[in-house]
Amino acid sequence: MSARRVKEARRKLRVLALVHESLVPPDNADKRKAARADWKTEYDVVHALRALGHEVQVLGIGGDLGPLRTAIAEWKPHIAFNLVEAFDDVSIWDANVVAYLELMKVPYTGCNSRGLVLSRDKALAKKVLSYHRMPLADFAVCPRDRSVKRPRRLRFPLIVKSLTLDASIGISQASVVEDDEKLEERVHFIHETIGTDALVEEYVEGRELYVGILGDKRLDVFPIWELSFDGMPEESRRIATERLKWSLTYRKKHAIVSGPARELSDKVAARIRDTCRRVYRNLMLSGYARIDVRLREDGEPCILEANPNPQLSADEDFAMSARAAGVEYWSLLQRIVELGLRFEPSRLG
Repeated sequence: MSARRVKEARRKLRVLALVHESLVPPDNADKRKAARADWKTEYDVVHALRALGHEVQVLGIGGDLGPLRTAIAEWKPHIAFNLVEAFDDVSIWDANVVAYLELMKVPYTGCNSRGLVLSRDKALAKKVLSYHRMPLADFAVCPRDRSVKRPRRLRFPLIVKSLTLDASIGISQASVVEDDEKLEERVHFIHETIGTDALVEEYVEGRELYVGILGDKRLDVFPIWELSFDGMPEESRRIATERLKWSLTYRKKHAIVSGPARELSDKVAARIRDTCRRVYRNLMLSGYARIDVRLREDGEPCILEANPNPQLSADEDFAMSARAAGVEYWSLLQRIVELGLRFEPSRLG
């Protein structure tokens, strides 16, 4: 359905778009300027919502909820479109912004506060999923200000990540370690440079798959997406590093592309989709999410992590997989808004 037809079919809403205070798109922004800007996602979402006929006010969120309270009281939005990934630059505090919206009884898009708390802390999420017997790599947490001790059950190679940060922050080829000396060195890097506790887990060799899910009571699972590393040097690990995530030049150099997963049997694809649905339910996610999976050589999926409120720019994996399912960008955002209007956080649990 085109943006014009969606516009004609839906009522006009007052939408309060919540973004990080440094990512407010300029008033004179256009598609060309947005293409390489840090605020591209914010521009894409705001531009599409306005094209759908909604009245959109953009509010930058930093470390003060006062402006949000004022906007709610004075403008009385029908819904908040939540693109906030941190509060006061603390990533796990985005759940508190959503909890505030819940207390103010303002409908919002994306994941509820409980789902954000469970999934943002990767160790907590893994503990919940392990209880539900989900397929995971073994792991341990290395807190700051403590000596690094590898549990005997953890076998090399291991991969070291930030416990709470997303977007591949802090991940490089050096994140995969083969011995205790390198493990200690990389854990200290996460502690001192990234500033968070470290998550250490067994490195799983296999295909990197992403599964987009949209919904609350009824879930729509989009086509399985794959990050292909065909052009990477043989000696390199096939992992989504920070450089890969943010450097278009690097991706072009090594022919790293994402697209529909190929050569998956119906049986394997069905197992992956079912596994990701269970992850979504067990972590109490809502709205939309992307589940990251490693497919082992034996065809068994291994859950890497769940990403509530993934990137929503028109050319990111989530929107592209939705488009492959026949859901155009305009319709995707409209469905996200409609889910937010219907969702009742008080009925969780």
